[in-house]
Amino acid sequence: MLRKLWVLAYRDLGRNRRRTALTMTAVALGLALLIAMNGYIAGVMDGAVQNTIRLNTGHIQVRASSYDENELSLEWKDLLSQPEQIAAQAAALPGVEAAAPVLWAGGVIATANDSVGLQISGIDPASPIYDPIRDSLVEGDFLQGDDRDGILVGKRLADSMGLGVGRNVSLTVVDADGQVDEGIFTVRGLFNTGIPSYDEGTVLMPLSKAQAFTRAGQRASSLIIMLEHQEITDDVAAALRAPDRQVLTWADLNEAFLQLMQAGLSFYYILDAVVILIVAVVIANTLLMSVFERIREMGILSALGMKGRHLTQMILLEAACLGLVGIAVGLAIGLGAVAYITYVGIYIGDIATTAGSAVALGSTIHGRFVPGTFASLALATMLIILAAALYPAWYAARLEPVAALRG
Repeated sequence: MLRKLWVLAYRDLGRNRRRTALTMTAVALGLALLIAMNGYIAGVMDGAVQNTIRLNTGHIQVRASSYDENELSLEWKDLLSQPEQIAAQAAALPGVEAAAPVLWAGGVIATANDSVGLQISGIDPASPIYDPIRDSLVEGDFLQGDDRDGILVGKRLADSMGLGVGRNVSLTVVDADGQVDEGIFTVRGLFNTGIPSYDEGTVLMPLSKAQAFTRAGQRASSLIIMLEHQEITDDVAAALRAPDRQVLTWADLNEAFLQLMQAGLSFYYILDAVVILIVAVVIANTLLMSVFERIREMGILSALGMKGRHLTQMILLEAACLGLVGIAVGLAIGLGAVAYITYVGIYIGDIATTAGSAVALGSTIHGRFVPGTFASLALATMLIILAAALYPAWYAARLEPVAALRG
């Protein structure tokens, strides 16, 4: 019987091919939109978090218990007193890729014609943590650990200030003693990470020079730790905890951004639901029109002995056909769009700078494949389509044969 119902459903859909094609197109485009949108949003979230981890926070940071990153304090009581020892302890833990101290200070870079406030980062040039910066050099050379007057500057900052490799600039900081210090430094190289907020607001120098320049002694603002796998973050963090220091994971360090994105996701969930409901209305309308056009035929089938449940099954099979074909086409279109966004990306240019330094958006946004989400969307679309077909199916099943033959 089921095979006969499939044949009847297929023939019924073929009677009005234009309507059937338009309905399938609506399902396909709706699902494709959902897949492309969710792939894009997943890429924005993951890209921003990974950029922040890669360029700024690392997977874990160890700081003095009183350190506040918003103040960039250089007071000795707020700095790690033995960062090299903690780095050695962290490096010995399983799954740790690299650990290196960093010293942060607020400063001003100035030329004869311009000045800009930014963050000065004293880094260990030999650490693999800074390979992303090394790989993003577009001019000049990377820093050496014993360089006493060299700095790296972002290409965007250099362009805005008219700087080039070999150019001398003035850096001013308020040191650990609360005194204003100024030094003359030479631009060794220019980097372009593709993250406008980072390229415009960061100057890098060797850690030893930063410590001497700011009078921080052998202390550091934080110990940055990169892991081989993000999933072991909590285990490594637990092994490093101590009463006199704070241990922060990448989730702690990006808490504000993650909360913002979660709040934003609620909007996209609503948008997903609206698109699916629109598809459901289209399906229900198509099937109702089909039922009204075939009332006499259904009356004949009922008079010949077809039960109401068989009519219900036939309508549901028609909905399943519309849904399966539409979903298959929608998956093809949607995955193609996600592939384009992932591998080519969408250039947003300077719009990324409006997100602020807390969100490391690149000038080109890339998507991300999330198979679980895509499968859930396809399944939800199919279930909603079948649910939308229940009313037309119920209407067809309750038709009285005599009344249907008169219609």
